[in-house]
Amino acid sequence: MAAIRSRGNKETEMEAIRILRIHRINGWRRGIKINIRHPNQKRIVTIRPDFVFRTLKIAVFIDGEFWHGHPTKARIPKTRTEWWTKKIEGNRARDRLQNRLLRDRGWIVVRIWQFELKTPIIFRKLGKAGLSIK
Repeated sequence: MAAIRSRGNKETEMEAIRILRIHRINGWRRGIKINIRHPNQKRIVTIRPDFVFRTLKIAVFIDGEFWHGHPTKARIPKTRTEWWTKKIEGNRARDRLQNRLLRDRGWIVVRIWQFELKTPIIFRKLGKAGLSIK
């Protein structure tokens, strides 16, 4: 799986960009890598949020329900159930580690479920993080 590279979900990315632009939320960048030294190990952890507000130290992740294991919307496939469960739990563990590493360094982490792009929840989460919504 490590050799598989994401092509991104263009529809989701474009929807998020559209929302940010319509509501004049400025200062974000895509494709920014944040390198953080893991506290218990000597390795560097590279974190790639979907959107970064560098001056405000806000990292926004848009998580798909399946890949990040939404409690009610994710459905584990009926074939290779054990493998998929382990894979998705690994993704969730990585998400928790990234959240902790970023927060320990003063970042505000915002995680938005993909389906929330179509609801007002996204504005509450972004506003709570300190972004002004117009």
